[in-house]
Amino acid sequence: MKFPYRYVWRANGKYKNLYRQRCRVLARGALNSALVEFRNGKREIISRNALRKAATAKILTLCHNR
Repeated sequence: MKFPYRYVWRANGKYKNLYRQRCRVLARGALNSALVEFRNGKREIISRNALRKAATAKILTLCHNR
């Protein structure tokens, strides 16, 4: 999976439009920060607390079949 994470925070206006978008971590920094790249090519430094693993199609299929 090329973009294995999704951004989950909508706390401030700057990042509100990034909510639920897929991204990948390019570098991890100090103070729990990360440089991430989104599918549209935009790069931002964000808190790693704002990242969650994106569900894969296989996991979604298993959850819906229960």
